[in-house]
Amino acid sequence: MQPKVAKTMEIQHLHSIQEISKQYMTGDLPVLVLCSDTQQYICKYMRPNATIAYKLACEYIGAVFAEAWRIDTPSFALLQIMPAHWASVTASHSSSAPSIGFKKIEGVIDITPTTFRQVEANANTLYQLLKIALFDFWIANEDRTYNNANLLYDIENERLISIDYGGILNNVTFDFPMSQLTETDSILGADIFAHIVKSVSSKQLEKAVEELEKDYLPCINRSKKQVGLLAGMPKEWAVPVNKIESKAEELFSPEWLRTTWENFVECLKSNSNYGK
Repeated sequence: MQPKVAKTMEIQHLHSIQEISKQYMTGDLPVLVLCSDTQQYICKYMRPNATIAYKLACEYIGAVFAEAWRIDTPSFALLQIMPAHWASVTASHSSSAPSIGFKKIEGVIDITPTTFRQVEANANTLYQLLKIALFDFWIANEDRTYNNANLLYDIENERLISIDYGGILNNVTFDFPMSQLTETDSILGADIFAHIVKSVSSKQLEKAVEELEKDYLPCINRSKKQVGLLAGMPKEWAVPVNKIESKAEELFSPEWLRTTWENFVECLKSNSNYGK
């Protein structure tokens, strides 16, 4: 019997089929566009600013690894928005470089300081949130905090959906070694975590952490198998290959893996009754 070979994800390459229908007035000025698979995507795109390319690279890296961790996250694709379809966009942009697009998910709410109570608080959502938090510690995501959850919630299916990876690698730091998140950098310090954790027993919390610890290395191993996809980043973004490779080496180093887990547990203890 032949051993199973892990499948490598496939990155879709699509193009727009009509003019951009909406521009969101948030930091990256993303746009909503209908693409060649007849699905709508929220896209982030190249602009005449060198830091934008690195943010796009972070979005790409974060999305690849979130899928490897089996965290609910929107499907993504590399999109060519046709020159004629930019007519409604006032922000400067590059129509020649591919954008990164995340499939628009219907029937979800955005988690904010006023909506987090709509999340069902139980062992299921606890585990989902803990896994997202550990992922953030591993990938040094500084952009999911107490006032910026970067989460959607599918009420019908009780799914927390992770979005927005533009702040990973210590907020797009490619020139210096990674550093561990602090308590205030983590979703574990947010109202949504307090809302969920206070509704479960100490035993349920301990069980969730035990399960997560068992799943940690399998998540890392699945991520390692997808590292080759990072070479598929658009050349038009002009992000040096050696910088991507250097960050990958850091992420998978034994020391980083060890300190990530230790830091996660310490922050968990500070924000819950875990270990008390």
